[in-house]
Amino acid sequence: MKKLSVLFAAVMMFVTVGVANAQKVASIDYEAILASMPETKKMTSDLDTFSKTKGDELNKQAEAFQKEVQQYQADGAKMTEAQRQAKEGELQKKQQNLQALQQTAQADLAQRRDAAVKPIIEKLNGAVNKVAKASGFEFIIDSTALIYKSGPDATPLVKKELGL
Repeated sequence: MKKLSVLFAAVMMFVTVGVANAQKVASIDYEAILASMPETKKMTSDLDTFSKTKGDELNKQAEAFQKEVQQYQADGAKMTEAQRQAKEGELQKKQQNLQALQQTAQADLAQRRDAAVKPIIEKLNGAVNKVAKASGFEFIIDSTALIYKSGPDATPLVKKELGL
Protein backbone atom coordinates (compact mmCIF):
# COMPACT_ATOMS: atom_id res chain seq x y z
CA MET A 1 0.00 0.00 0.00
CA LYS A 2 2.86 2.35 0.84
CA LYS A 3 4.50 1.63 -2.52
CA LEU A 4 1.24 2.49 -4.26
CA SER A 5 0.98 5.89 -2.55
CA VAL A 6 4.65 6.68 -3.34
CA LEU A 7 4.07 5.65 -6.95
CA PHE A 8 0.92 7.82 -7.10
CA ALA A 9 2.82 10.82 -5.68
CA ALA A 10 5.62 10.35 -8.24
CA VAL A 11 3.12 10.13 -11.12
CA MET A 12 1.31 13.27 -9.90
CA MET A 13 4.62 15.13 -9.69
CA PHE A 14 5.49 14.27 -13.29
CA VAL A 15 1.99 15.22 -14.48
CA THR A 16 2.17 18.54 -12.62
CA VAL A 17 5.60 19.34 -14.07
CA GLY A 18 4.37 18.38 -17.55
CA VAL A 19 1.29 20.61 -17.26
CA ALA A 20 3.34 23.52 -15.94
CA ASN A 21 5.80 23.21 -18.83
CA ALA A 22 2.98 23.03 -21.35
CA GLN A 23 1.57 26.42 -20.35
CA LYS A 24 2.78 29.30 -22.46
CA VAL A 25 3.30 32.49 -20.51
CA ALA A 26 4.23 35.87 -21.95
CA SER A 27 4.59 39.35 -20.56
CA ILE A 28 3.72 42.79 -21.88
CA ASP A 29 4.43 46.33 -20.79
CA TYR A 30 0.78 47.31 -20.47
CA GLU A 31 1.42 50.91 -19.41
CA ALA A 32 3.88 51.55 -22.25
CA ILE A 33 1.42 50.25 -24.82
CA LEU A 34 -1.41 52.26 -23.28
CA ALA A 35 0.72 55.42 -23.29
CA SER A 36 1.71 54.94 -26.93
CA MET A 37 -1.86 54.59 -28.19
CA PRO A 38 -3.07 57.67 -30.13
CA GLU A 39 -6.42 57.45 -28.34
CA THR A 40 -4.65 57.87 -24.99
CA LYS A 41 -2.71 60.86 -26.24
CA LYS A 42 -5.90 62.51 -27.54
CA MET A 43 -7.74 61.74 -24.30
CA THR A 44 -4.91 63.25 -22.26
CA SER A 45 -4.90 66.36 -24.41
CA ASP A 46 -8.69 66.74 -24.18
CA LEU A 47 -8.66 66.28 -20.41
CA ASP A 48 -5.81 68.77 -20.03
CA THR A 49 -7.78 71.33 -22.04
CA PHE A 50 -10.92 70.72 -19.98
CA SER A 51 -8.95 70.94 -16.74
CA LYS A 52 -7.25 74.17 -17.80
CA THR A 53 -10.57 75.74 -18.81
CA LYS A 54 -12.20 74.82 -15.50
CA GLY A 55 -9.10 75.92 -13.60
CA ASP A 56 -9.09 79.31 -15.33
CA GLU A 57 -12.78 79.81 -14.50
CA LEU A 58 -12.17 78.92 -10.87
CA ASN A 59 -9.11 81.19 -10.68
CA LYS A 60 -11.12 84.14 -12.00
CA GLN A 61 -13.80 83.57 -9.38
CA ALA A 62 -11.18 83.10 -6.64
CA GLU A 63 -9.47 86.36 -7.64
CA ALA A 64 -12.79 88.20 -7.56
CA PHE A 65 -13.46 86.70 -4.13
CA GLN A 66 -10.00 87.77 -2.89
CA LYS A 67 -10.59 91.33 -4.10
CA GLU A 68 -13.91 91.38 -2.27
CA VAL A 69 -12.22 90.12 0.93
CA GLN A 70 -9.52 92.77 0.60
CA GLN A 71 -12.16 95.43 0.05
CA TYR A 72 -13.99 94.23 3.16
CA GLN A 73 -10.76 94.32 5.18
CA ALA A 74 -10.10 97.87 4.03
CA ASP A 75 -13.65 99.12 4.60
CA GLY A 76 -14.59 96.93 7.57
CA ALA A 77 -13.68 99.53 10.16
CA LYS A 78 -16.16 102.00 8.62
CA MET A 79 -19.06 99.53 8.78
CA THR A 80 -21.54 99.05 11.56
CA GLU A 81 -21.57 95.75 13.43
CA ALA A 82 -24.69 94.61 11.54
CA GLN A 83 -23.11 95.49 8.16
CA ARG A 84 -19.93 93.62 9.11
CA GLN A 85 -21.84 90.50 10.12
CA ALA A 86 -23.89 90.62 6.91
CA LYS A 87 -20.76 91.05 4.78
CA GLU A 88 -18.95 88.25 6.62
CA GLY A 89 -21.93 85.95 6.09
CA GLU A 90 -21.97 86.85 2.40
CA LEU A 91 -18.23 86.20 2.08
CA GLN A 92 -18.53 82.84 3.84
CA LYS A 93 -21.32 81.84 1.48
CA LYS A 94 -19.19 82.84 -1.54
CA GLN A 95 -16.25 80.86 -0.19
CA GLN A 96 -18.46 77.79 0.25
CA ASN A 97 -19.77 78.22 -3.31
CA LEU A 98 -16.19 78.40 -4.60
CA GLN A 99 -15.30 75.20 -2.77
CA ALA A 100 -18.42 73.48 -4.13
CA LEU A 101 -17.53 74.59 -7.67
CA GLN A 102 -14.01 73.21 -7.23
CA GLN A 103 -15.34 69.85 -6.03
CA THR A 104 -17.81 69.75 -8.93
CA ALA A 105 -15.02 70.50 -11.41
CA GLN A 106 -12.89 67.69 -9.95
CA ALA A 107 -15.82 65.27 -10.12
CA ASP A 108 -16.55 66.31 -13.72
CA LEU A 109 -12.91 65.73 -14.67
CA ALA A 110 -12.87 62.30 -13.02
CA GLN A 111 -16.13 61.36 -14.75
CA ARG A 112 -14.82 62.47 -18.14
CA ARG A 113 -11.56 60.58 -17.59
CA ASP A 114 -13.40 57.39 -16.63
CA ALA A 115 -15.72 57.64 -19.64
CA ALA A 116 -12.83 58.35 -22.02
CA VAL A 117 -10.47 55.66 -20.75
CA LYS A 118 -13.01 52.80 -20.81
CA PRO A 119 -13.09 52.29 -24.62
CA ILE A 120 -9.30 52.63 -24.79
CA ILE A 121 -8.80 49.91 -22.18
CA GLU A 122 -11.36 47.71 -23.95
CA LYS A 123 -9.48 48.12 -27.25
CA LEU A 124 -6.15 47.29 -25.63
CA ASN A 125 -7.58 44.27 -23.80
CA GLY A 126 -9.15 43.06 -27.05
CA ALA A 127 -5.77 43.27 -28.78
CA VAL A 128 -4.12 41.38 -25.90
CA ASN A 129 -6.79 38.66 -26.17
CA LYS A 130 -6.27 38.34 -29.94
CA VAL A 131 -2.51 38.08 -29.56
CA ALA A 132 -2.86 35.53 -26.76
CA LYS A 133 -5.16 33.34 -28.83
CA ALA A 134 -3.14 33.70 -32.03
CA SER A 135 0.18 32.98 -30.30
CA GLY A 136 -1.15 30.24 -28.03
CA PHE A 137 -0.37 32.07 -24.79
CA GLU A 138 -2.35 30.86 -21.82
CA PHE A 139 -1.25 33.75 -19.64
CA ILE A 140 -0.08 37.26 -20.40
CA ILE A 141 1.28 39.09 -17.37
CA ASP A 142 2.12 42.77 -16.98
CA SER A 143 5.92 42.94 -17.03
CA THR A 144 6.04 45.81 -14.54
CA ALA A 145 4.79 43.41 -11.86
CA LEU A 146 7.55 40.86 -12.50
CA ILE A 147 10.68 40.57 -10.45
CA TYR A 148 12.40 38.21 -12.88
CA LYS A 149 11.49 37.75 -16.53
CA SER A 150 12.97 35.42 -19.09
CA GLY A 151 9.94 34.33 -21.10
CA PRO A 152 8.57 35.76 -24.31
CA ASP A 153 7.55 39.42 -24.50
CA ALA A 154 4.23 39.93 -26.28
CA THR A 155 4.47 43.75 -26.25
CA PRO A 156 5.56 44.00 -29.91
CA LEU A 157 2.78 41.63 -30.96
CA VAL A 158 0.12 43.68 -29.15
CA LYS A 159 1.53 46.90 -30.59
CA LYS A 160 1.39 45.36 -34.05
CA GLU A 161 -2.22 44.27 -33.46
CA LEU A 162 -3.07 47.87 -32.49
CA GLY A 163 -1.21 49.26 -35.48
CA LEU A 164 1.39 51.10 -33.38
